[in-house]
Amino acid sequence: MEKQMIGMCGAYCGVCEWRPRTRCLGCQTAEGRMYWGECAIAKCCLSKNLAHCGSCPDLPCETLQAAFDHPEHGDRGERLANLQAWARGEDTYQELRPPETTPD
Repeated sequence: MEKQMIGMCGAYCGVCEWRPRTRCLGCQTAEGRMYWGECAIAKCCLSKNLAHCGSCPDLPCETLQAAFDHPEHGDRGERLANLQAWARGEDTYQELRPPETTPD
């Protein structure tokens, strides 16, 4: 696991399918200025001098919870599990799975 690819939000960017296509450096190296725009989560971590949200006493805050719950880019708890593992010093990650959708 590449430390600079640890996403501040709990995603592990080293396995992101968009990374090669966009030449994304990851939020830590890019300091929150992502290929798609500025990341509020990364900016918050940087302002608190945190490597990721797992070290924040407010975990999970409303902003982070909104990312977890996003209908298109959310996950099923993997980001929170990653953040908690990284806060314990573990070098592991769970790949994100898209949220389950319910039929209309």
